[in-house]
Amino acid sequence: MGFTRRQAVTAALTANAIKPLPGFRLSVAAFFPGWLTGELAPHLLALTAADTATQLARGRTSRTGLALAAVSAAGLGYLIGQSRKAVHVAEDALVEGLGVDYIEQLDAAPTPADLATPWRRVANPFTFGRERRKAGVEVTRNVPFAPYGKRGMLDIYTSSTTPPKNAPVLLQVHGGAWIISKKEEQGLALMEHLAAKGWVCVAVNYRLAPRDPWPAQIIDVKQAIAWIRDHIADYGGDPDYIAITGGSAGGHLTALAALTPNDPDFQPGFEDVDTTVQVAVPHYGVYDLSGASGLRNVELMRDEFLAGWVMKTKYQDSPEVFEAATPLLRVTADAPDFFIIHGRNDTLVGVDQARQLVARLRETSKRTVVYAELPVTQHAFDVFPSIRSQHIVRAIDRYLHWHWTTWRRERSEV
Repeated sequence: MGFTRRQAVTAALTANAIKPLPGFRLSVAAFFPGWLTGELAPHLLALTAADTATQLARGRTSRTGLALAAVSAAGLGYLIGQSRKAVHVAEDALVEGLGVDYIEQLDAAPTPADLATPWRRVANPFTFGRERRKAGVEVTRNVPFAPYGKRGMLDIYTSSTTPPKNAPVLLQVHGGAWIISKKEEQGLALMEHLAAKGWVCVAVNYRLAPRDPWPAQIIDVKQAIAWIRDHIADYGGDPDYIAITGGSAGGHLTALAALTPNDPDFQPGFEDVDTTVQVAVPHYGVYDLSGASGLRNVELMRDEFLAGWVMKTKYQDSPEVFEAATPLLRVTADAPDFFIIHGRNDTLVGVDQARQLVARLRETSKRTVVYAELPVTQHAFDVFPSIRSQHIVRAIDRYLHWHWTTWRRERSEV
């Protein structure tokens, strides 16, 4: 492929990242290249500059190629700038949701380094194992929590330098449209970051559809919570404090688990176990599976994907199944604290779902609701360390440490 064509491809990728292709039918096609281009914009900008310089040195450029390279560079620079804004968007959301003095309730205020762009980590975002070892984090792999083979196992992330004791617990639920993925693939940056700071982090598998249709997935998440209650003290965790997080389908399961504590329909055979969580941090989650939001793309997902692949029943035949699985319809005054994060450019799960959940929580819940809506951000922005995801990891760190501190104080006052 020649220089001009390479630059044409880069320009098209950049344009899609800035303004994704519209429509439900093109949502997947717009997502994947838009996601990678947006989160790897610094790397693509460096490649574009290097390619252009090399071709100029060889005298093999064309005016069209140079013009396309210039357009791509400008667009990629814009994407980088939008990524760097995540630190301010997240901080503004925390101040709005918690109050301007929330930082005073932390054990330590964030330093300038905590708020700076971590260029060294961003430069090589796929070195999870090496970074984990440098941070002194160890992983206990494949601990069984349910009798489903690999799908009934979890991993536990802890600090190897300072073994935890009565530490807060984070449960990470992977996404993957309820049909693919596994615990080793998502939430790694957040878990490694928090484990290095003394948290006990648990990444859980669950049974996948269509082999195991709904509600197997939420039942397994509830079983993982039950396992944490019984066993996490053996790993230094506090079984009375569980935060839950996850993205996409994992965001749906996170929100639903947080909003349905001790629901016997989702706890067959362990109805008496306490499955409450203290706080939920869903990323780009699916919050409407029934069409309650009135959004056309939700209805299309329901009828063309969920019915056949996940629920194994049509909405017209079993509306109660879809409605029971819809976080939007499960909000009560007793909902726990929420920190909801969503990208404005998300083509797989439209941002309107997050906006509606936030509105309903703020109308109904007695607890705090923090919402960060990230500009020019696609689905799955946190899968690997990027400028944006690293800022969000640190914002979640501040939020969860605020919550942990507040929770301990409230408990001591009871």
